[in-house]
This record gives sequence, C-alpha cells and structure tokens, in this order.
Amino acid sequence: MSSQPSALSPQSSTKDIVLAFSGGLDTSFCVPYLKERGWAVHTVFADTGGVDAQERAYIEQRAQELGVASHRTVDGGPAIWNGFVKPFVWAGEGYQGQYPLLVSDRYLIVDAALARAAELGTRAIAHGCTGMGNDQVRFDLAVKSQGDYEIVAPIREIQKEHTEVRAYEQKYLEERGFGVRAKQKSYTINENLLGVTMSGGEIDRWQAPGAGAVGWCKPRAEWPSAPLRLRLGFASGEAVTLDGEKIAGHVLLARLNELLAPYGVGRGLYTGDTTIGLKGRIVFEAPGLAALLVAHRALEEAVLTKQQNRFKPEVARKWVELVYEGFFHDPLKTDLEAFLASSQATVNGEVVLETAGGRVDAVAVQSPHLLNAKGATYAQAADWGVAEAEGFIKLFGMSSTLWAEVNRGGAA
Repeated sequence: MSSQPSALSPQSSTKDIVLAFSGGLDTSFCVPYLKERGWAVHTVFADTGGVDAQERAYIEQRAQELGVASHRTVDGGPAIWNGFVKPFVWAGEGYQGQYPLLVSDRYLIVDAALARAAELGTRAIAHGCTGMGNDQVRFDLAVKSQGDYEIVAPIREIQKEHTEVRAYEQKYLEERGFGVRAKQKSYTINENLLGVTMSGGEIDRWQAPGAGAVGWCKPRAEWPSAPLRLRLGFASGEAVTLDGEKIAGHVLLARLNELLAPYGVGRGLYTGDTTIGLKGRIVFEAPGLAALLVAHRALEEAVLTKQQNRFKPEVARKWVELVYEGFFHDPLKTDLEAFLASSQATVNGEVVLETAGGRVDAVAVQSPHLLNAKGATYAQAADWGVAEAEGFIKLFGMSSTLWAEVNRGGAA
C-alpha cells in the first residue's frame, strides 16, 4: 500500500510556492517550515498602508533572514481604497454594528499573491492563517473563487499535533536561530491602512486589555489640549478632498489616521460572532475610517430621501456580512454594490468634523442637494396651516386609532 503525500509537500513538478507574508510570528514560522518540506518559498508582502518605511524595511529584511527564494513588496494602497474603503463607506455599517472590517485587506493580499504565482508559473499558494480564526475562510475562498490552486496552510497542519500553537511556533523559530519580537509573544497584531487589530493574551481571556494592547491611538492622558477641526469633501459618496486639498483616497485615509490617532479616535473593544461560530474578541483602532463614516453619514442622511435612508442599512448589513465571512467575490456582493453606487449620486458636498478626543462629530454640512423645505424648518416654522397638520395626523394614525376605538374596554 503506497503512502499518500503530505499536504505540506510539493504536489507537482515545480516546488515554487507563494506565501502571503507579513513578517509576523505566523508567516515567519511558515518559511522554514515549508522549506524543510521541499518548497522554494517566494514571499509577497502587500503593503496596504499600515506600516512605515522602517517596518517595511524590517519585513523585507525578515524575509531574507528566513532564507526565502524571493521576496516581493506590492503597493496595495490604491487597491484597498477602491476595492474596499469606497464601498464600505457607502454602506456605512460596521459588522454587527461595531467592527469596521479592518482585516478586509486580506482579499487584496490574495490578489497580490496570485499575481506573483502567475509570474512564477506555480499554482501553489500558502498562508499563515490558523484553524481557529476567520482569516483562513477569507484567504481560502478568495483563492478558490479565482482559480484551481493548491492551498497550503502550515499553521492549520501543526494544530493537529500541538494545542499551544503560538508557543510551538516561537520555540520552532528560536531553535533555528530566528528571533521573535516581544510584542508577537503577547498579542496577534495586524496593521494596515484601515487600522490596527489586537488579540491574544488577556484580551482572549475576557479581561481588560493590558498596557501593551495599544496601537496608534494615544491614551486619554496624552490627548492634545486643543480641539481638531477637519473639512472633508465628497463626490458621489467618495471622499476626495481634505481641508480643500484634492488627495488620492488611500493617501487621504493615511492622513486622517495620522491626524486623529493622537486624539484616541476610533479605538474600540469588540466581541462578536465569527464566521466559524466562536466568539471573537479584539481591540481595534481605526481613526481614519471612523472619521469617514461619521462625515459620510452626516452628508448622506441630509441628501437622501427618508425611504432611501430607511432601506439602505438593510443592503449595507448584507454587504458587510458577505465581506466579513469571505464572500468577497460572490456575485451578490457585486449586485449590492450596484445599488450602493446608485444611492450615492447626490452625496456631494463638504462636512466639517471636530474632535476634542475619543470621538469625532460632524458639526457642519454643506451640499447643493440638501433636502431643505423652502418655507419650513423642523419645530420652528411651517408653510402649512393647523387644519392641514391635524388632517395629516388623523390619516397617518388612522389604523392605530381605529384599533384603540374598536377594542377600548376589552373584547365583547
């Protein structure tokens, strides 16, 4: 009886495999682990804007230190803005009303890895996702929806034999002479243009986040004393200017992150239902996205009709669920985006945002499409008479009033 080849061993004549690489604990572990099983590992880091030049250089150095066959850094900023941020802001909803989908860069990372695989002529793709989380679903479905590829997931494989996966990864790397960053020993940290997420340690134990669970946002004691005001301009629902300056979307978001993080804007502690059925708990920080959502909603609610404003959140929630659960390439997502794009035709204008720390508010809205009645202002002035108001109330409440009249005193 012949033995079956290992899922981690090359299955074709080529031994090239493309690994989506971040330089963190999991993907660092994957490099020597795959190499020892016969793969030539080609790493791809899709820079989606969450790292500075020093960190970017560290990731490239880390890949070389681990002995990869090649390393490629790809600028993912424009792709993440057009592919995710724009429709997400149009939708205007976080997952379960809270979480701003900060790991949605995974889909753009898959695109970068598949492009590199095409260059190398290989159909083998690897990622560092665990078997406990949602990212494995996002990576695998995004790959499967774009072709017939062999997907290799080393962390899922070692989970079959080791329960303390992170400890095993650390020991494995250290035994081979590769250091592990101190912060990677305590938390799983993800950074990109969208924001920062932190899990692990006391966060997973349902305790208060420790002093080390801090990303971009400053604590209250370090907030600036002077309030900050910003002016965002929108065209068809897309943020296009900051304080009157026209800026590319991904650059604008990065600038918002820089301006608002010192004020602690966009930080939250989220517990929710994961794709695989567990409860997930993370600390997240998304200063720029928080500002975009607040500004866009203030403008949108002023220019859309009541029926649009009532119905649109239903579409938004479904779009967010699809993206969260890995169905980024499902045709329903495309269908929903067609509706969202249509709803943004009149979402044009400027919004002034203000923060003194912790939260950001829309304090002024200007648009040529504001739905103002020329002769009336809510609760102040009206261009209709008392009889018209009383008639409206009578007809509007007819059903409830009739029920009360018929059933007053109880059923006969």
